[in-house]
Amino acid sequence: MTKTNKNTQIVSAGRKKAYTQGVVNPVVQRASTVVFDSVADLKAAAKKRGDKTLFYGRRGTTTHFALQEAIAELEGGEGCALYPSGAAAISNALLSFVKTGDHILMVDTAYEPTRDFCDKILAGLGIETTYYPPGIGAGINELIKDNTRVLFLESPGSITMEVQDVPAMVAKANERGVMTMLDNTWGNGLHFRPLEHGVDISIQAATKYIVGHSDVMMGVAVANKKYWPTLRENSYLLGQCTSADDAYLALRGLRTMAVRLKQHEQAAIEVAKWLETHPLVDHIRHPAFATCPGHEFFKRDFDGSNGLFSFVMKQGNQQAIDAFLDSLHHFKMGFSWGGYESLVTANLSMKGLRSETGWSQGPVIRLHIGLEDVADLLADLDQALAVYESHL
Repeated sequence: MTKTNKNTQIVSAGRKKAYTQGVVNPVVQRASTVVFDSVADLKAAAKKRGDKTLFYGRRGTTTHFALQEAIAELEGGEGCALYPSGAAAISNALLSFVKTGDHILMVDTAYEPTRDFCDKILAGLGIETTYYPPGIGAGINELIKDNTRVLFLESPGSITMEVQDVPAMVAKANERGVMTMLDNTWGNGLHFRPLEHGVDISIQAATKYIVGHSDVMMGVAVANKKYWPTLRENSYLLGQCTSADDAYLALRGLRTMAVRLKQHEQAAIEVAKWLETHPLVDHIRHPAFATCPGHEFFKRDFDGSNGLFSFVMKQGNQQAIDAFLDSLHHFKMGFSWGGYESLVTANLSMKGLRSETGWSQGPVIRLHIGLEDVADLLADLDQALAVYESHL
């Protein structure tokens, strides 16, 4: 993908005639059983594990093939595996490449379920996890062991939004023979394409911007040529699959993702600039702002931003946070993002969410700016912050 044709590509990818059958959108093909006319046909289909060939429902139908092809093209990979959630994409990508006795390096600012998976599942399987600060850059080389199998990145980081120096870290991993994975849900494949920076597997919670309407759970993992056969085969053996109806909704969401992201981006920048001047706010954690750690890497590597960012309060307590959240009208409390609606979450501290990255600053409030009118969102935040102040 080039920077000049991505908007066209997102409309056309995955729309072969074999998938659309003469109409605009790929058809919804639901199936568990696939039937064959002869033993020879059945055996031939069984052997084509790497091809988009009908064999059994879990391997996919033409609807799934269309989505896989579109996402792989978007991210510039060899192939795309589908999962029932973003967390499933992360856990199964890791399980596809690690075994007892292996060691992985995990960014300290990872999505909370990723940390839980490492601490509660991988640890029980005899797989060691070392957490590293997101700003470590080329210094990651010092943490690589002889049994390190995977370097896992998430850029920007969950909640506190640190942007990592991906090329420098990938270069060190490559020197030591360590494969790399990156949670690219924020970068979405339009604004950041990890494989172009040397990452081996790019993972997204398609639940977020790909679907875009808060009504489907799905994860995707795109691998390069070297690692795609293993990811494809092991994900299949682990029983991962999605419904054709969900795949269709993800395809439909994909077609409008570029225009939705523009609106999310513009509105979020406007809201963040307003918050930046508010007397209660210490600083903005938005990759496009200089106050966000790793901002220089965002300017170098990303093509744009979206609606998700955080801001740090100068002071606060749980009572003030609860009052702030309860007083909001347009911002709803919820643990997802990427849909058309505005959302809010808040953390008084990062205790339990970080082990290698200290946090001595004020409460962190994370916003997802939806498609509502910005003036309404600013008015909502203004009155809620007044309530917050009254409880300090």
